[in-house]
Amino acid sequence: MGGEQTPTTNTVQEHLQPITPTDTLAEAGKKELLQNLSQMLKHEAGSLSGEDMEDVHQMRVATRRMRSIFSLLDEHYKAKIIKPYTVQLKIIAGNLGAIRDLDVMIDNLQKFRKSRPADDKTAIDTIVQKLDKKRKKARKRFMTMVESKTYRRFVRDFTEFLTHETRGIVSIKNDLVPNEVRHVAPVILHQHLANVRAYDSYIEEAPVELLHQLRIEFKRLRYAVMFFEDVLGKSIEDFIVELKNMQDHLGRLNDIVVAQAVLSALKKLDEAEEAVINAYLAQLEAEANRTVANYNSIWQKFNGRTVQRKLTDSMLILR
Repeated sequence: MGGEQTPTTNTVQEHLQPITPTDTLAEAGKKELLQNLSQMLKHEAGSLSGEDMEDVHQMRVATRRMRSIFSLLDEHYKAKIIKPYTVQLKIIAGNLGAIRDLDVMIDNLQKFRKSRPADDKTAIDTIVQKLDKKRKKARKRFMTMVESKTYRRFVRDFTEFLTHETRGIVSIKNDLVPNEVRHVAPVILHQHLANVRAYDSYIEEAPVELLHQLRIEFKRLRYAVMFFEDVLGKSIEDFIVELKNMQDHLGRLNDIVVAQAVLSALKKLDEAEEAVINAYLAQLEAEANRTVANYNSIWQKFNGRTVQRKLTDSMLILR
């Protein structure tokens, strides 16, 4: 497949448009879905080659954003039409997630290797080889999926759905029901913000499991903000920076939890490999404890008036 441009890819590029305040939510959703489909296809070749782990990450982010848009706007599209797309996006995201988790784990182990004595480095190399074997299997599954007729049919049909103005859109019978971006965006964004802020009373002594749930809510808020970014004021850029900071901390905590589960389950380790794994797991546990302990202060900044005002001010432009 390489970097070859298919007629579908060209079709996607030709139809890209920014969201406008007077778009209906269904129209805006199709525009944003098409933007993310474009990103997914852009990083497809790199994800297949495995030369840069960022391609897998970006392709996965695009699929997750598309799934979040369908989740946000499912009542605006006909369920029977969009279900095959949401199912396929979940499959694509799952295949990419398996590769991404191993990419991150291997990258972090190689960084850990730099500070270890020679004997440990040899053991780490062996562990990395075992993880890379798992990654190759995950990449092979992904490659098989991308080369399948099912995947190519999905890309073609999904493109046709997104570039057809009215296909699959639920008709609005009452014109007085708020349905334009300028009317509904503030409600949606404030609701997602409220879902995040509901954790305020629990942050100080929050267990890892609760922080994982908060990470998901932050992700939903960030995707909702980025969905409407085209029509929001400039202060939204600063708010997105703050959102990313919160997500980075929680995302690192999640990476640690995933690594702990995978590395603890490795079998047939010799004594040296077992020792270095235990040393690395101890380091991860210490980092996790620091992240949890420090999160309250980071949260207090995000939950303060200065940061919250950035979101509110960005919506004043909507008329």
